[in-house]
Amino acid sequence: MKNLKKMICIVCTMFAFSSFSQEVNKINLAFSSSYDFEAKGNYDQSIKSLEDIYDKSSYLMNLRLGWLNYAKKNYDNSIKYYQIATTLMPGSEEALWALLNPLVAKEKWAEVDKTYLAIIAIDPKNSIAHYQLGLNYYYRKNYTTAKKYFDVSLGLYPYDYSSVLMSGWNNYFLGNKEEAKMLFNRILLMYPTDASAKEGLGLIK
Repeated sequence: MKNLKKMICIVCTMFAFSSFSQEVNKINLAFSSSYDFEAKGNYDQSIKSLEDIYDKSSYLMNLRLGWLNYAKKNYDNSIKYYQIATTLMPGSEEALWALLNPLVAKEKWAEVDKTYLAIIAIDPKNSIAHYQLGLNYYYRKNYTTAKKYFDVSLGLYPYDYSSVLMSGWNNYFLGNKEEAKMLFNRILLMYPTDASAKEGLGLIK
């Protein structure tokens, strides 16, 4: 009886392992097929390859389907899959940066801001996220809020051209002329012929 039970356990284990291996092979083939179709520019079939075995709990499937739908310009579906990916792995900056692409394409600016803030919540010293948020508020002429984010970016990279230049212009529009002047002059130390910095200095005079 003991040997029979042992044999049953072995058979069950082998069956479970075999089923698992088959499922892994099925997923691998689907991904491989998806890449092949994508390389040919056939996004419909590339997407279908994964949708046929879709598992909502799979971060990688959702991330890839988010990309494929973005490439196909099906932005609503892209947003849907990327949002599932961010829910599955809330600490993933990768999924959040990817999500920004369809959100920008759809001009969902409030959601864009929220996504940058989510990145900053994970990585408080992410200079790119701070700079981009500053830029968003700058173009809305919300210079006070823009300064909050530009200052972080500038503090992290004091000689980054974009951060210095936009901080200069933002301070100019806030009326902080001396700070703007200092920043425009910093640009000219890096690029002595920079037209935008020279324009800013000309307006201050």
